[in-house]
Amino acid sequence: QVQLVESGGGLVQAGGSLRLSCAASGRTFSTHTMGWFRQAPGKAREFLAAVTWSDGTTKSADSVKGRFTISRSKDIGTVFLQMNNLKPEDTAVYYCNLDPTGLGDSYFGYWGQGTQVTVSS
Repeated sequence: QVQLVESGGGLVQAGGSLRLSCAASGRTFSTHTMGWFRQAPGKAREFLAAVTWSDGTTKSADSVKGRFTISRSKDIGTVFLQMNNLKPEDTAVYYCNLDPTGLGDSYFGYWGQGTQVTVSS
């Protein structure tokens, strides 16, 4: 079993920044990614970014490139999402994901409980 615990969400003004963290524990996999998704009210869950745990290779959605940066610390088993220049449309629940397939954007695997990010205009 895998446990993912997110933190770092909150309320921020437009143009501000937040850093989300997700700590993973439990079973390990030979190759996996960790990543971030979000879901706004009335919308489908959306892939944002993922990092391959073994070598740090990243991929991200075009919608957040240049504003959101994913990184990971292997020492503490944590993935981060640095979000800059936040916009009201970034308001959503943000979910951490561990994808044992290694694809990162498959919408498969394990999920955290979600953390709310609200951006005021």
